[in-house]
Amino acid sequence: MKKCVFAGTFDPFTVGHADTVDKCLKIFDEVLVAVAENKRKSCLFTANERAEMISRVYAGEPRVRVVIWDKTIVDLLEQEGTPFYVRGIRNTIDFEYENADHFASRKLDPDMITLYLPSEQEHIQVSSTLVKNCIAFKKPFEEYVPEAVYEYILEKKYV
Repeated sequence: MKKCVFAGTFDPFTVGHADTVDKCLKIFDEVLVAVAENKRKSCLFTANERAEMISRVYAGEPRVRVVIWDKTIVDLLEQEGTPFYVRGIRNTIDFEYENADHFASRKLDPDMITLYLPSEQEHIQVSSTLVKNCIAFKKPFEEYVPEAVYEYILEKKYV
């Protein structure tokens, strides 16, 4: 069985993130979505809330598993027994950042294989920051997140 890890802060999970997971499902038997618990980042949603949102998006898909992770990616890859680490790329800025991270991580695990999946053109401008700004300024954001995420945010009265 081939599985991959797709990790991120996902604060919140966007249609771009969902597009990456959906592409992974066409390649891999299992996709592990790892919600990063980064104490240095200030998030709008807790790690548990972010994991719950993603779990709701993929409630009917048994090949997607969601975990909260606070260690290195190479530790998670080793624990899961897979070398495949997937990154979604929207633009050259994303590529430069992810590529630098890839080379640093490869020093820790030379067997790690990073796969870059380009964003669809309609999602290039979509980011978690955009969604959080829409929430903060009470602007529409439903087109930027999966329906289950939108409903979760409304349910939790973040807007």
